[in-house]
Amino acid sequence: MKKYFLYIGDIVALAIVTIVGFITHGEANTSFLPRMAAAFIPLTLSWFLLAPWFGLFDPETASDFKQLWRPALVMIFAGSLAVVLRGLILNASITPIFGVVFSTTSAFGMVVWRTIYSMINRQAR
Repeated sequence: MKKYFLYIGDIVALAIVTIVGFITHGEANTSFLPRMAAAFIPLTLSWFLLAPWFGLFDPETASDFKQLWRPALVMIFAGSLAVVLRGLILNASITPIFGVVFSTTSAFGMVVWRTIYSMINRQAR
């Protein structure tokens, strides 16, 4: 059950980061939904492709505050992969600064969510 909570929380965290990113650029209406999907879907796929290799769905690892570097590191790589996939989906050039900002803000969002998860899990024990 804890793994499903992590899965759902990860998806929600990535959705929030994506939405906030679009809002900060004044692109929050429904006409931007396809572009949001072009960012969110590759990011989510990249995350779920790489995260298991680093034990990020192991409840023990995910609950350990000392392991919060893992989601940040994985998201740097997942974000980079997602930017390439997004460029392919949109048939657009890949801007390096976008990749850096996309990856770091996604890493920040994931670390915030995983910190909350760790705190909730510790209180439940």
